[in-house]
Amino acid sequence: YCVEFRTESLSQHCALETRPHARWMQYLREGHTVCVACQPPAMSPATRRCSGDGHSAHGDKILHWEAIGNSQCQGTWKKIRQLDHCSCPLVHSFIFT
Repeated sequence: YCVEFRTESLSQHCALETRPHARWMQYLREGHTVCVACQPPAMSPATRRCSGDGHSAHGDKILHWEAIGNSQCQGTWKKIRQLDHCSCPLVHSFIFT
């Protein structure tokens, strides 16, 4: 499944990332919608859910995120909706780890 979030805030360290494999961090923006996929490697076998997916989040609850590979690139987002059938666009798509 996938979860759509609206980025509320992010640290300035995301824009400063220059390593080739991590340049995607430069494109994160406040107010943008991102799509995050929950795939089997990150799923709990017991719950079939990914940690941090905002399952119990409703309304305006602010959730925290952190980029893998650059712990200084972090921020907050709000859950928009969960999609049982993923159709994340190629841009602004991520995977829970």
